[in-house]
Amino acid sequence: MNPYKILVVDDEEDLCEILQFNLETEGYQVDVAYSAEEALTKDISQYNLLLLDVMMGEMSGFKMARLLKDNPKTKNIPVIFLTAKDTENDRITGFNIGADDYISKPFSIREVLARVKAVLRRMETSTGQASVNELRHENLVMNLNNKKVTLDGSEISFTKKEFEILKLLLENKNRVFTREEILSRVWSDEVIVLDRTIDVNITRLRKKIGKYGKQIITRLGYGYCFEE
Repeated sequence: MNPYKILVVDDEEDLCEILQFNLETEGYQVDVAYSAEEALTKDISQYNLLLLDVMMGEMSGFKMARLLKDNPKTKNIPVIFLTAKDTENDRITGFNIGADDYISKPFSIREVLARVKAVLRRMETSTGQASVNELRHENLVMNLNNKKVTLDGSEISFTKKEFEILKLLLENKNRVFTREEILSRVWSDEVIVLDRTIDVNITRLRKKIGKYGKQIITRLGYGYCFEE
């Protein structure tokens, strides 16, 4: 499964379905919204790329993009405009807002797919190793370089052991780890550690990561896993 998550926003439902089908065929995770207002009810920060129609009902794609670029949580998400408005002034407006690309309708699906790949490749290049050294589950982000964890953009205080347990679980989603496996991987440098110590750390971890705490599942008789 491609790790990138894309939001398509367009008031043409048929076009949304076509884009969603073809992007998902390429392995992307895709959501759709049929207006800017509907899109803004979603947690935009979870997406790696937005495909925005310019001419939509009440709120235009330009206006939505301005709102996102003014928000610290969403300002760095790449935006590709999809539009029938193809004058030079329109393109300049889009790029001044911060668009990463501008595709004129009608377009070929192959062109869209190629441009999506190019924008995501540029994003990877610009972030360098950050993309490699980061674990993410929606709005829960672990920076493996500076050992910081953020939830909804706010930093959470973690002990070293809590950090290592969460790292182990997020790197191996849906895999069950026995207490013995967690002990050997996280407490490898210590001689005696009780099973209860692991349970206490898991309990603290669940509380600290808020709504995602319920996704750390206890498999009775087996161990723990982070379940998607």
